[in-house]
Order: sequence, then C-alpha cells, then structure tokens
Amino acid sequence: MLELLLLGAIVGTLSGFFGIGGGTILVPLLLFLGFETKVAIGISVVQMVFSSIFGSYLNHKKGTLNVMMVLFIGLGGFLGAMLSGYIAAQLSDTTLEIVFLAFATFALLRMFFKTHEHKEQKNPPTTLLFIIGFFIGALSMTIGVGGSIILVPILVGFLYVPLKKATSAGLFFVVFSSLSGLISHTLKGHIDYQSGIIIGLASLFGVYFGIYLKENVDTKLQKKLLVLFYLCVVIYLLQRVFI
Repeated sequence: MLELLLLGAIVGTLSGFFGIGGGTILVPLLLFLGFETKVAIGISVVQMVFSSIFGSYLNHKKGTLNVMMVLFIGLGGFLGAMLSGYIAAQLSDTTLEIVFLAFATFALLRMFFKTHEHKEQKNPPTTLLFIIGFFIGALSMTIGVGGSIILVPILVGFLYVPLKKATSAGLFFVVFSSLSGLISHTLKGHIDYQSGIIIGLASLFGVYFGIYLKENVDTKLQKKLLVLFYLCVVIYLLQRVFI
C-alpha cells in the first residue's frame, strides 16, 4: 500500500511538473518494479481516468477547454480505444515494450522541435476528426499512454489550434480514450483495480506539488530535465528489450 501511494505521488508530481500524461511515466516505473507489461498498462489506464477527468475539470474552469471541438475526436478515440484490450492481448510483452519504446523515442525527439502556432484556426470535416481520434485512441490505449503527445502536434501543426487550447483538448481526449480503454482492458483481464485506484488517487495530490515546482523552476531547466527523463526511459526500455 505504502509503495503504491508513493508511486502515485511520484507519478503525479512528475506529470504536473513536466505537463505530460502519467502513462509515459507510470508504465516504465511499474515495469522496473517487476509488474507484467499488460498489468502495468492496465494500471496506467486506471490512473489516466483519474488524472484526465480532474485535469479537464481544471482546464474547463480556466476557460481553455473547447468541448465541442474535441467531441468528434473524443468519440473516435472512444471507439478506437475499445480495440486496445484486444490488440494488447494479441501482442507479446516484448512487442508491446518495443511499441512503447518507439513512442518514448518519438516523445524524446519531439522535444528538439518547436511547435509553430498559426493565426487562424482551421475547421476540418468532422469525419477527419473522428478518424484521427480513432487511430490515436487505438494506438495509445494499447500501450497505456494518453495519446495527447500525438494529438497536440496534429491540432497545432495541421489544424492551427492555439497551443493552450490544443493542450486542454489533448487532455480531454484522454477522458474518452481512457474510459473506453478501461472497459476494453477489463474485458481482457489486464486491470489490477486495487493498485490502479490507489495510484490514481495518490497521483492527484502529486499533481499539485508538481505544478508548484513547475511555477518556481526556469523553463529551460524544466525542458532539460524532461529530455533527461525521456532519455532514461528510452535507455531502460532498450536494455529490457534488447539485452
């Protein structure tokens, strides 16, 4: 119990400090502690339900969340994530770790490229938004991550959504995908609810501390620490998969 509470607090703190989803942090930590890959993914999905709903509530209060814009992407993500438990069940633990490694490598490389904002937001067809959400939901929930790190660059770079609104939209998308992923992984028996709920609740308290740290640390130092974190994750997964 104490170990899970501490883990949740650490995940919440890092998530709040770095402004990233808990899955990217939680899954490698659970693997390091000896959890099986599919169980680690399932626990991460439970934690994301807590953090995404809580974070989206805060964003809505701040006025940065456009619910209607995310609705069709979210519905696509909900349906796509319904496949995640089935997809994960068909893949070996090693294959899932390789996919997660590719995701973590993408996240690391993205830190070196600046996201350019545009003045006028596009209004793409709802069908396109639905398809984007479907594929992101299926991929992200299969490996137990939120998918916002994929969605945000698409919203900003291709649909010209302002960065703050895109970030809020990305977190709200995780509400849809994580709830659906929770159902899908539950049907496949991947969810350890007791551990997931304990970690999820503890992570909410950690988020407050992480946000406090973020507000008192230089932005350049924060980015350097995030690059270092992703680098450690990539090195650890390379060691697990190939050595």
